[in-house]
Amino acid sequence: LPPLLLERYLNAAQKISRLAVGRPVKSPGGDTIQLPPDLTQEDHFDGLPFGTRGGVVVPYTFPLDAEYEIVVRLQRDRNEHVEGLKGKHDVDLLLDGERLKSFTVQPPARGEDHSKSDLHLNLRVPVKAGPHQIGVAFLKKLSALPETERQPYQAHFNMDRHPRIQPAVYTVTINGPYQQQGAGDSPSRRRIFVCRPSNANDEDCAKGILSTTMRRAYRRSINDADLQRPLRFFREASRDGFDAGIEMALSAVLVSPEFLFRVEQDPANTASGSAYRISDLELANRLSFFLWSSIPDDELLGLALQNKLHSPGVLEAQTRRMLADKRSRSLVNNFANQWLYLRNLASTTPDMRVFAGFDDNLRQAFLKETELFFESIQREDRSVLDLLRANYTFVNERLAKHYGIPNIYGSRFRRVSFDKDGPRGGLLRQGSILTVTSYATRTSPVIRGKWVLDNLLSIPPLPPPPAVPSLKENSGVGKKLTMRERIAEHRANPACSGCHQLMDPVGFAFENYDAVGRWRTMDDNLPVDASGSLPDGSAFNGVAGLQQALLRHPEPFLTTFAGKLLTYALGRGVEFYDAPALRKVVRDARPADYKFSSVIVGIVSSTPFQMRRSQ
Repeated sequence: LPPLLLERYLNAAQKISRLAVGRPVKSPGGDTIQLPPDLTQEDHFDGLPFGTRGGVVVPYTFPLDAEYEIVVRLQRDRNEHVEGLKGKHDVDLLLDGERLKSFTVQPPARGEDHSKSDLHLNLRVPVKAGPHQIGVAFLKKLSALPETERQPYQAHFNMDRHPRIQPAVYTVTINGPYQQQGAGDSPSRRRIFVCRPSNANDEDCAKGILSTTMRRAYRRSINDADLQRPLRFFREASRDGFDAGIEMALSAVLVSPEFLFRVEQDPANTASGSAYRISDLELANRLSFFLWSSIPDDELLGLALQNKLHSPGVLEAQTRRMLADKRSRSLVNNFANQWLYLRNLASTTPDMRVFAGFDDNLRQAFLKETELFFESIQREDRSVLDLLRANYTFVNERLAKHYGIPNIYGSRFRRVSFDKDGPRGGLLRQGSILTVTSYATRTSPVIRGKWVLDNLLSIPPLPPPPAVPSLKENSGVGKKLTMRERIAEHRANPACSGCHQLMDPVGFAFENYDAVGRWRTMDDNLPVDASGSLPDGSAFNGVAGLQQALLRHPEPFLTTFAGKLLTYALGRGVEFYDAPALRKVVRDARPADYKFSSVIVGIVSSTPFQMRRSQ
């Protein structure tokens, strides 16, 4: 391990163990949560009471029963004036949905310091140890929208282009603990302290606590030899009390290689390069980190320790049980976000001069739409092909207005269905994917075509050669060229033509959607041509035609999806020798119409998932 990474592991282990045990601290600390600067706060946010607007909900774990100071600061301009503060506004501070205090902010009187308008937004309050939710919100007023013949922009965060109409929260800081009263009865303490010590040096109780925790952390049975190292840390630190000893021992467990790494060791006397079936404990680890991104629970670990997990019936039953568990949402948060490039949304910033109405609210709505859509396929156990062909999505008012969907109001996301010939439905028409495959100022048929080839068909184009010239932009002089004509000029370069002949015809299918996913028929006052073709020569028009072309011969998409899942499950790329296993996963899922669960069960039952090649 690089020394810097090891140091970060040590720091994290110390912080986590202290927070979990809840041992008193010598001096108060503080944490500050900062909201995105381009977040518009003119309407209600999910998780906050109705009748409020803007603000934030902060999940926070309080380490002790104690007093804590909560400090709120509002968004300011470059002159340190609170933005949008043109009248009196009420600010509610909440804990777990209950109002702690209501503040009033208002413009300073003539001659008073503008920078002090929000300095009174702080409160010191007793809080029980454990996880809580801190909420800050403004009581909603009628929004003072500027009069315009067109629908006003929904974005109000830029002091120069679209100034805030009303004040907005900038940061929430939690300081403390003060007046410490003890560790309290937090969920983490109930999980850790399976016994109560008779004295500060009670090693029998310490062994019980550590063996229970280490069994989960190391994902295997624990013997006396395993306990010796953490017990040395316990003995050294227990001079400051039993809890201090447990905290130090837990820190040692959390930096152990057996916790940090999933080590699969070759059995003794195994010939180099030979294939063998992994143990039940290793199988339990693979299954749990695949479906939950976390350690096995007691039921799964118990079956592995009894050497029963490898039985096909038991393994399938456990797979389906874990899929039904809420922890399988990690497939949305981790697998889908990686596969679909959703993590790139956070760093995607469309040019405000071209897309003036874009803000973080829309960015987060894009993300939530795709996550809810993928989760619906998973939870309802729908066909994987519905990722392409589904006629529904999930929107709130902000996203619905962006898409041009009428009669949707409020911050709550709800499911909406579309007509067969509508411009929405399926992954390929969602703003998240259309935005991360575009440039800041325009669409990119090249990036969009590459995304389809790589992520849906496993035909990744070669990387671009060095010194590739950039695409010519339309200037104010001479004839304007369509996107297709400009790319045709670019493709005339022999160094570029090979790959572009694969990518461009696929990417043109998306040209009815601009760089932030809005439907259009004209681009720069020129008609959009969305005709295209696949590498096999199948011609189509628009995303609807692309979807139909993919669904006429779904095996490449299904095999690619299974391959992406296998890559995620094993933490390695798919190789040529995995192809028979992937074809079997798709073939076995066909009788169930390729239901999501049937593909997952197929991956778990596959040879690559259950076997390993010795080093």
